[in-house]
Amino acid sequence: MNIFIIGIGLIGGSMAKDIKRLGLEGKIFGIDANASHLEEALALNIIDVKSSYADLHLADIVVVSTPVDVLVAELSNILDAISDDCVVFDVGSTKAMVCKIVEDHPKRRNFLACHPIAGTEFSGPSAAIDELYVGKTNIICEIEKTAFKLQERALELFQQMGMRIRYMNPEAHDKHIAYVSHLSHISSFMLGKTVIDKEKNERDIFDMAGSGFESTVRLAKSSPAMWTPIFEQNRNNVVKTLNEYIQNLQEFKQLLEDGDYEGIYNEMNDTNKIKEILKGMPQNKKELTG
Repeated sequence: MNIFIIGIGLIGGSMAKDIKRLGLEGKIFGIDANASHLEEALALNIIDVKSSYADLHLADIVVVSTPVDVLVAELSNILDAISDDCVVFDVGSTKAMVCKIVEDHPKRRNFLACHPIAGTEFSGPSAAIDELYVGKTNIICEIEKTAFKLQERALELFQQMGMRIRYMNPEAHDKHIAYVSHLSHISSFMLGKTVIDKEKNERDIFDMAGSGFESTVRLAKSSPAMWTPIFEQNRNNVVKTLNEYIQNLQEFKQLLEDGDYEGIYNEMNDTNKIKEILKGMPQNKKELTG
């Protein structure tokens, strides 16, 4: 099989590494707007061949792992370039706009809308890691719009990589991911901003930062080039979740101002149930929802 990875960063690079681990016959071709990424991926043996859209007609599988703004801009061009027997799937963190863009494309049957819930806060080919997708959930949207034999090809690959599959419509996906991923990143970025602003006047503040701060602010190391388009494409859902989050912060602040420590205890005690909700999730300290 000829497998093309468009966007050789953390996600695409890790996908290539996991596919190579399977020992499938064929080659992995890399396409990236950043020439240095291609050189690095080749040197690291993540890809076998540097390539371009001109070769996409040779592809059996195309993985599009670009930022979602590039995905929306390029997906139609990618579908135009492939053969009728090729399946294209993406790994983007938004789904409604992506599915909307290709709904009337002549090769809509060749596209599978996916979102593997995996990643780290790092970026670039050197950030790619082995077995990133083992045990991770892969959300698939509108599978009925993909040709059955092409569904089978992609699903077999996902199964071999060790991913779990969930099916969801694009609107539900974007609503739910706003809570468990997009809001988490905003919280982390804004916590980091708050501390950086304070650190300008109190230089030793980071000497007091423990593991709690480090783990909470970890996502603020994520790529702004990746996350700004995600917030743009999922703006309405993100604004709604932010309003709810801000309301909870304001209520907590009011409990403090009122000296209602029993109320604070009850709020935290009620929220402790999240330990049970999260039980059984993959315990990889590098994992984040992307």
